[in-house]
Amino acid sequence: MSITASFARISQKLSEFCCARGGNVVIAFALAAVVIVGCVGAAIDYSRANFVKAKMQAALDATALLLSKEASTDTSDQLKTNATNYFSAQFNPPGAQNVAVTVAYSANAANQLILNGSASVPTIFAAILGVNTINLRATSTTVWGGARLRVALVLDNTGSMKQSKKMKSLQTATKSLLSQLSSVATANGDVYVSIIPFVKDVNVDPVNYTASWVDWTDWDTSTGTCTVKSDKTNAKSKCKKKGGKWTPDPHNKWTGCVTDRGDSTQPNAGDYDTNVVAPTTSITATLFSADQYKECPTAVMPLSYDWSAMANLVNNMKANGNTNQAIGLAHGWMSLVGGGPYPTPPPMDSGYTYSQIIILLTDGLNTQDRWYSSQSSIDARQQLTCNNIKAAGITLYTIQVNTGSDPVSTLLKNCASSSDKFYYLTSASQISAAFEEIGTNLSKLRVAY
Repeated sequence: MSITASFARISQKLSEFCCARGGNVVIAFALAAVVIVGCVGAAIDYSRANFVKAKMQAALDATALLLSKEASTDTSDQLKTNATNYFSAQFNPPGAQNVAVTVAYSANAANQLILNGSASVPTIFAAILGVNTINLRATSTTVWGGARLRVALVLDNTGSMKQSKKMKSLQTATKSLLSQLSSVATANGDVYVSIIPFVKDVNVDPVNYTASWVDWTDWDTSTGTCTVKSDKTNAKSKCKKKGGKWTPDPHNKWTGCVTDRGDSTQPNAGDYDTNVVAPTTSITATLFSADQYKECPTAVMPLSYDWSAMANLVNNMKANGNTNQAIGLAHGWMSLVGGGPYPTPPPMDSGYTYSQIIILLTDGLNTQDRWYSSQSSIDARQQLTCNNIKAAGITLYTIQVNTGSDPVSTLLKNCASSSDKFYYLTSASQISAAFEEIGTNLSKLRVAY
């Protein structure tokens, strides 16, 4: 008997009792005691049944997610067996009887999995009213495969991340987020992730020193040797002024760091620091300027589904250098569309919907880039990039980790796609919760209940 039917029967017993007119006072009180005890007990039985039903629903949801990873390759018998095994492993509350689960899988434009669970709970008190069992039913529907995710993680690796265990917390939270995202991918390519560690510069990997998209103009005038002792700032010109001969270092000594692309406020530079126009040798300002930055961060990883390699990259991140959110954001955007160090992503299949996401986490305010040392100037350029990203249909999350005395960043608030996509954290320990919430939201884009 279901919970609803059980209480309907109890209500009927109460109505019959209230309408009765025969018998003496003792009998009436005796009958009243039975009904009262039965009703109070029924409430206890009802609470027990509701507890078991909640457990059943949670077990069905978890089983559905597990099965979605294999449903397309399992035979019908395997799917039934695995559904029973997964469900039984998670649903074993004391007192539940006649536990059963059924599964139905279909694959059309999207994959759909429907799980139905049932069980019964014997009553303790309501039995005196003739209700011996309460029957429970629950269902879970999971739909996937109609949506794909491409996510860029733009992560602050600057010196201040050493403080208050922020870097360690970021590494833990990022690996957990990667695990969340990998769990909703039923096939390679369902979810792609790029990782962009940033400081003042971004490391695009020194193996690319022969690439045509690298501009060596600044490098060749600042990184090398002089035949006479010379100031390293504006090294080539200082060397010549002292009568020395300047020899640029070979490019294979490059550590992989690049600075911001062309800025329209600079002569003949364009707006390439705020957009994703592909680099071309005919326009120098579109290229990535090589920089021998001594605090060069861990190299970026373009879009990938190599979850192990991503975790290794995160483990290797170290905190050093100054803050330039703008360059990290620009590279995060380019990693989603391709260009320069970022291969062109696979074309978007018309049979799927795609969500492109950028998650920017930083603990500091902007302090330095190629063109400026003023926070307000860097912020103004970054806001242009944010506006362009959102206009391109990309969802932008921003996270400020403020363990010091910095004000709430108006820039990060305005950059976020909406107010609920800006996170203001005051301790390193909150990073994991923020990433978990974002990961859950992204998983819902991929898997619908």
